[in-house]
Amino acid sequence: MGAWLARHATDPVGDAAQLVGVAIDGKAVRGSRDGEKKAIHLLAAVLHEGQTVISQRQIAAKSNEIPAFALLLEGLDLRRYVITADAMHTRTGHAEHVITRGGHYILVVKGNQKNLRRQLRRLPWREVPLQHRTREQGHGRREIRRLKVCTVQPGLPFPHAVQAIKVKRRRTNRTTGKTTITTIYAVTSLAPEQAAADRIAELIRGHWQVEALHHVRDVTFAEDASHVRTGTAPRAMATLRNLAIGLIRQAGWTNTAAATDHY
Repeated sequence: MGAWLARHATDPVGDAAQLVGVAIDGKAVRGSRDGEKKAIHLLAAVLHEGQTVISQRQIAAKSNEIPAFALLLEGLDLRRYVITADAMHTRTGHAEHVITRGGHYILVVKGNQKNLRRQLRRLPWREVPLQHRTREQGHGRREIRRLKVCTVQPGLPFPHAVQAIKVKRRRTNRTTGKTTITTIYAVTSLAPEQAAADRIAELIRGHWQVEALHHVRDVTFAEDASHVRTGTAPRAMATLRNLAIGLIRQAGWTNTAAATDHY
């Protein structure tokens, strides 16, 4: 179903600077928990545009997302895509796998890559000009995001990383007035001529479309409230929800609830 949706999605083949973002993220289907049996966990590859799931894998009961990463990308032509993922997947093996298959990546760097994060923090960011800034309001908060990109020569201690990224996010709760400031570091295999700073900002922001997809599955399709537990049924039902959402998006709807009411 993921392959079928990918074929019917907007054709991403084109100029290298317009490579399409694919977010990698996991989700537990909480309602599938049965006594001491843990809820099943699904890892998905989601197109940033249209929240379309083009691949999905169930995580083995005694494992985690990391071994499933390469399996998830089987069958995908990565020459089309820029893979975005959170810090769990910022691993040398994952980066090598993506590059070997012809793709690119943007990976967040946190505590699991301490030396790399330390080097990123020590870069001369004060000398790097601000390259992208956005201001947004919604969900009861105001958010300002500032992005800087730094080309590092001869390179970073991470496979094929040619640029470092720093995003500073200032978020204010409109009710309480409380402001929080968060700094995020990332690395990318994209060279400056392949993706300008504004495109990198779009790809980083686009990664969170996977969270919007999970929200739709939980709220509109009541996934976590479903007590389907037998065999592969929880995964199959999640796949059908992904199919419905992908078709709704491809039909031009932006409001999934309105679309389900219509159909």
